[in-house]
Amino acid sequence: MPDGSLSLPARLYLLAWDTGRREVTDPSHLPPLVRAGALADLARRGLLIDDEGITTPLDLDSRTGDAALDGLLELVSESCPHSWRTWVTLRARHTLDAVREQLVAEGVLRAEKRRVLGVFPSVEHVLDGVARVRHLQREARWILDGPVPAADVSETDAAVVALGAAAGLGVLLPGRDRAGWERRVEDLAGRGGAATPALGRIVRELRTALTAARPAPSLTPGG
Repeated sequence: MPDGSLSLPARLYLLAWDTGRREVTDPSHLPPLVRAGALADLARRGLLIDDEGITTPLDLDSRTGDAALDGLLELVSESCPHSWRTWVTLRARHTLDAVREQLVAEGVLRAEKRRVLGVFPSVEHVLDGVARVRHLQREARWILDGPVPAADVSETDAAVVALGAAAGLGVLLPGRDRAGWERRVEDLAGRGGAATPALGRIVRELRTALTAARPAPSLTPGG
């Protein structure tokens, strides 16, 4: 997915959009999804490491220059030790808000001020960069379905698709070959590479947390 200006969590946020309706199909899964992406991005950069299952900053003074990632890095550094799974949901909305602000600055989203019930101020985010998001979604689906071996997919792209599939994003849902889809997602999740050998294990941990955080399907009468 050749959109180098977007971080891993920003890509995951955009993959969650229904570009036809110009809305996020399930807003409740966004905070853990975006947070998982930020954790994976920091792990890919070597700024968060795995210490027997605990998310651990490598250097308390390191920064990326990305406000959302640096905010999370500071939060982890100043908090009690937690596992990767805990960090997927713990105060995850802070990371989501920071990523949204970046996408507004990029011109992909537009922030519109409104009033709820005509009284309470609110901000609604509207998708402006539809063509850019559709291109990103096509690339993600191609990585999932395409002929390129998982070992040849970049670490970032592999993590994006593996995490998005775990979150149940519509653009990455399985087709008829469910078993083949599951094998492909597992291969992408394990794509750590020589540079960051722990990344595959970390992505698997994040996938487990995302699956657990997914809302249960609503039950309908007679269903």
